[in-house]
Amino acid sequence: MKKILFIFSTFLLFCSFSSENTSYIKAGEKLVFAGSYNMSGLMTQLAQITMTTETVTTAKNTYLHLNCEAATYSKWDSFFKIRDLYESYVNPLTLKPSLYKRSIDEGGYTKKEKYVFKGNQINSTMKRKNKPETQKTFSVGGATQDVVSILYKLRTVDFSKYKVGQTKAFTIVFDESEIPVVVKFMGNETVSAGNLGKKECYKISIGAKTDALRGKDKNLIWLTADAKKIPALIKFSIPVGTGQLTLTSATGI
Repeated sequence: MKKILFIFSTFLLFCSFSSENTSYIKAGEKLVFAGSYNMSGLMTQLAQITMTTETVTTAKNTYLHLNCEAATYSKWDSFFKIRDLYESYVNPLTLKPSLYKRSIDEGGYTKKEKYVFKGNQINSTMKRKNKPETQKTFSVGGATQDVVSILYKLRTVDFSKYKVGQTKAFTIVFDESEIPVVVKFMGNETVSAGNLGKKECYKISIGAKTDALRGKDKNLIWLTADAKKIPALIKFSIPVGTGQLTLTSATGI
């Protein structure tokens, strides 16, 4: 149960190709996923993940606010309750992050985290349950992104120009560390995409220098093969089992 949000975070971590300079992501989008985990040989739906976008304007800048919420279904709350929130404030055109916030509540364990991006530096603030707040400043690469914005960045790629088997390396920041990743384009495949019906999708394999993911080409994401590139299906294999995130509803796209 407690792996559901980690699983989603992992895929936000490990989904990236090189991208265009202009974003196709707009405000008012809402994507809803059902999170399932293999329990005793059966895929069991345990949680809902909701991703939304909105425009936020300050005195100096306009940002695209990327919001990701995850919550276990009420019938599972007594077993292991999850209420997690991930947010990223990005440049509407380039999707480069300026602010990232994470607030998790998993089975009573709480953690709050904030990254302020300033050039190639991040000012980090973290507060764990029953522990004092800590602050840290560390350097990252100029193209490094947070775990929310990277999935949207992925959707700006023109995969029609990629050959099957083509790979590329990238870097994500998570838990105050940069993590190198490799993604591989595996061709096109048709899958169910919730209220969008059956859709032809780009199939992508995700790999990284981490123990979080297991198996060659066992961690996959399908993006609709159109200008929107909506995530339709995500499958994962981790040390404690397998599962998937399935798109149930896409609106405002």
